[in-house]
Amino acid sequence: MDLGLENKHVFLTGASGGIGIETAKMFLQEGAKITLQYHSNPDALQPLLKEFPNRTYAVRADVRSEDAIINSITKSVEKLGPIHILVANHGIWITEETNIVDMDLKQWEETLRVDLTGVFLYCREVLRQAKKFSISDLSIVIIGSTAGIFGEAGHSDYASAKSALTYGFLRSLKNELPRVSKNGRVNIVAPGWVLTPMAEKALEDKTLFKRVLQTIPLKKVAKPADVASAILFLSSSKAAGHVSGEIFEVTGGMEGRLLYTDNEVG
Repeated sequence: MDLGLENKHVFLTGASGGIGIETAKMFLQEGAKITLQYHSNPDALQPLLKEFPNRTYAVRADVRSEDAIINSITKSVEKLGPIHILVANHGIWITEETNIVDMDLKQWEETLRVDLTGVFLYCREVLRQAKKFSISDLSIVIIGSTAGIFGEAGHSDYASAKSALTYGFLRSLKNELPRVSKNGRVNIVAPGWVLTPMAEKALEDKTLFKRVLQTIPLKKVAKPADVASAILFLSSSKAAGHVSGEIFEVTGGMEGRLLYTDNEVG
């Protein structure tokens, strides 16, 4: 199916991660132009930059900095033209589990600054350039998480940021967006477990892997391509032009998480 993405300018944050790389590849296969925002891993982007030199642009930006975000949007527009699609894919997830009773304010504020405020700033700046260039069908796809739906013990900072995006932010923006871009849309893709390099390391624990599969009707973990396919669908005004304000779960049907092992429930 032709998604109508040829020559569309996509701004992808968190482009050097597992989901980011796969998403970039799929957009490029559809003929799109893409700005690849990264913070600390430019080497992962080199193959795409070499293969598609005329349709890719890499820009480093610290998403904790308002000035850096504004500058990255400005450079992107100068390089590839007005932005038609924003995919807000960046985020941090602290590996160590820390319960609320033990969490310091620094960790809480850092996670929200990156995962929530950074997304707000990118959405704001893309909206401003859409207004400036009269982009009539701006599409925004925000990468949420099942943690924002179910919560996640030991990671309340991450779950809170994703929940804020998934509910209050998404449902406010979907009503505001058409006032800036006539047919503008915004949606959330909420993955569950995905076989990114970080998750693969965690899932080497066979007990954890079994517990994960016990929550998923399809009894398999998503691949980055599963998430990327959902992102492309929602990005396409041709395929999903009447879809806005939706939470699109890519979870294999997961409904929740096990809280206890067999031994813990006696």
